[in-house]
Amino acid sequence: MSRVINAPGRGKLRVQVLVAVLTITLVGLAMFDIAAVTALRKYLLTQTDATLQSVLAQTQQRLTTLLHESKQVDWQVQMPVVAGAYDISFVPFSGKVVNLQRGPGPRPLIPRNVAAAGAVTARGKAKGAVISFVGVSQFRVGTISVPADAGTLVVAANLKGVNATMGRLQLIIATGSAAAFAFIFLGVGLVMRQGLRPVEAMAGQADRITAGDLTDRVSPADAGSEVGRLGMALNGMLARIGASVAEREASQELMRRFFADASHELRTPLASLRANAELYQQGALSKRTDVDEAMRRISLEAQRMSRLVDDMLRLARLDQHPDRQRDPVDLTALVRACVERMQIADPGRTWRARIDPGLVAVGDEELLGRAVDNLLANVRTHTPEGTVATVTACCGEGSVVVEVSDDGPGVPADRLPRIFDRFYRAGTRQPGSGLGLAIVTEVAAAHEGSAVAALNYPQGLRVTLSLPAADPARREVDPGHYLAPMSKVPQS
Repeated sequence: MSRVINAPGRGKLRVQVLVAVLTITLVGLAMFDIAAVTALRKYLLTQTDATLQSVLAQTQQRLTTLLHESKQVDWQVQMPVVAGAYDISFVPFSGKVVNLQRGPGPRPLIPRNVAAAGAVTARGKAKGAVISFVGVSQFRVGTISVPADAGTLVVAANLKGVNATMGRLQLIIATGSAAAFAFIFLGVGLVMRQGLRPVEAMAGQADRITAGDLTDRVSPADAGSEVGRLGMALNGMLARIGASVAEREASQELMRRFFADASHELRTPLASLRANAELYQQGALSKRTDVDEAMRRISLEAQRMSRLVDDMLRLARLDQHPDRQRDPVDLTALVRACVERMQIADPGRTWRARIDPGLVAVGDEELLGRAVDNLLANVRTHTPEGTVATVTACCGEGSVVVEVSDDGPGVPADRLPRIFDRFYRAGTRQPGSGLGLAIVTEVAAAHEGSAVAALNYPQGLRVTLSLPAADPARREVDPGHYLAPMSKVPQS
């Protein structure tokens, strides 16, 4: 049963992205709010300064005229009033401060050193220059010197309206920013939830796959999106991993079965060897003929074991090093030699051959010879004496085809697909180790060819070995090349 892994970090990406977006948004809104408030306050103070400068210019001109006309001035009577809510005072360098105009609201308490500093600073500037001071209570103060070093003219405007405007603006901006932040929080959270839902679904499926269910697949969204492409790539990777795991398991199962079959095959000759040796040790073989018979059986079993071990080693080498030599091999001569050897070794069967001239393949001559020998030995092992075997070697479409057929008992149709399996025998009591045709198919695969078995008509078995030809030119073959029973294979 697969176990679903609860990922502790699930949703962590969404939280991180949401926190990052909200942090950037908060910083942006704060910077905008500060910039907006600062800019508006600067604008309002600039407007106030412009008004104070105009008032100072008018008052300075009238005050200068009065000072030139008379040394004794009745300020309250002779000084014309400038319309507006301003507090205007004249601070002489010596004497009392004279209040020229009184504005509404509280009176500004302007320290004398402020006026004196303004007069000193203004002396070095052009006529009409305004020196503004910020932070004198809640007033905006402007100073300008009066000609003839009489003193300093001070004008103050109450900033109550400016402060009220700024307070209202700050409240509006703060409320709007909070509403915008809340809206962005909800909107980004919803978008992130919807956008990352396919990713979270993939993560859940990946957890199940990690738990061992390699057959499960993620469900990608739109194939054109990044999430869809990720899902398709993940499914492709899982397919390759699943195929690799299945191939490895099949290989391991094949290896286990191979070892089991090899152990079973080796057990019989080993048991025979041990039984004959024990008979000899126990003195049960008292006659010379009995000893000779035991030695004959031991020799036969040893030869059987030697052939079996040799076939197993050959299969192991083919599995480990499938790439063999790539030399031109004269298959015409090779097949003819194999048939001649088999005709001499097995005169109890009739061997017919049709071998085209000029058949050349590319590969390992020793392995190809072993494959053809195994095809012929398969007929010798599994057919009774008197069987007619036909060997055909001709050129196909870019390949060389070697076909071995017989009119023996054949193989049941339901067992035919397995005759190339290792240690497989169609009958439990049939001779042989069951490795001959397995070597044939491995040699064919190593040479990029194939081996196919089929039922022969009207009876028997036909095995076809196809190999890539060095010269792919097609050759027409006369069917009359089939030969009568012979003691030697004639030249084609």
